[in-house]
Amino acid sequence: MECIMTILQICCRWLTFSSPSSAAAGDDDDDGIEANIPPRREKYDVFINFRGEDTRLGITSHLHAALLQKKIETYIDYRLQKGEEIGPALLEAIEKSTHSVIIFSQNYASSTWCLDELVHILECKERYGQKVIPVFYDINPSDVRKQRGSYAAAFAQLEKRFKDIIDKVHKWRRALKTAAHLSGFDYSNKHG
Repeated sequence: MECIMTILQICCRWLTFSSPSSAAAGDDDDDGIEANIPPRREKYDVFINFRGEDTRLGITSHLHAALLQKKIETYIDYRLQKGEEIGPALLEAIEKSTHSVIIFSQNYASSTWCLDELVHILECKERYGQKVIPVFYDINPSDVRKQRGSYAAAFAQLEKRFKDIIDKVHKWRRALKTAAHLSGFDYSNKHG
């Protein structure tokens, strides 16, 4: 798939310039400037955020396999240990990743897990400079940005479901808009 090869090339290029091992090499530099800030310990090169029912057996599994083949340490949700709490484990995996690939699809916005992960990914982008690559798979980027189509329907349901904590819904909306404005890949016509 052309999409997977392009994402793979970008991840490889970014990883060449920002490998976790190069960050660790600077730990001996004791000039005191950042002495009070604990070092961020990367564990994964790439975290893949996706809606399983839409993409797990397609683009997501192909991308994951291609990244692993290139020896790029990748986190995907089936790496969770049995009995491990899903929420904290996923949030920790995001924090311990240097890059995130967000695969937006038709039903992405109907998953509160995906939306919570997205918010955390964008927080890590701001806090740690994590690289974020959006992929629009079978969904128009403007539908994500403006929350139209399946995203409008999903948010109508979310607003009913979370009417007592509507701020959470607004946070998800802002995160989608922010992520959809990042430079990424448009495969909305399934041509990749």
